[in-house]
Parts: sequence; structure tokens; C-alpha cells
Amino acid sequence: MSSAIMESQTSNVRSVRLTFSTAEEVHHGLDSAVNELIEAAVEDGNCGIRVTRHEPGAYTVALDESVPFGETYEDIAA
Repeated sequence: MSSAIMESQTSNVRSVRLTFSTAEEVHHGLDSAVNELIEAAVEDGNCGIRVTRHEPGAYTVALDESVPFGETYEDIAA
């Protein structure tokens, strides 16, 4: 089972924290979060999306001004 925590700035969602119990949930959960943030990125127009894996099963999907508009980058936190 997965859970998501929405962190917002003003009325727009800027990042989504996700935790997953099984590997099977990761793909669908991350796709859903990225799709949600695409809308916010289009409204912003100045940023792309960064997906960061913090540890097995723990991710953040966020708008990031260092990522070019229209792109999604993936990172693994050290």
C-alpha cells in the first residue's frame, strides 16, 4: 500500500512525497505524481520535474527550477 503527502506552496502543489510498501506500487505511484505535477509545471512555465529516490520505497516528486521546462530528471539521494 502506498501513501502520499502533498506539500503545497500557495494553492498549487509543488511537491509530493511518496512511500511504497512493494516494488509493484512504485511505477504507478510515480507516474500519477508526475502527471499531477505536469499541470502545475505548465502553469508555472519556468521549471521541470525532479523525481528523487531517498531510500527504497521513499520518493519525492517536485517542481524544480534547475530542471528545464518540459523535462523530468531522476536522482538518487546519497
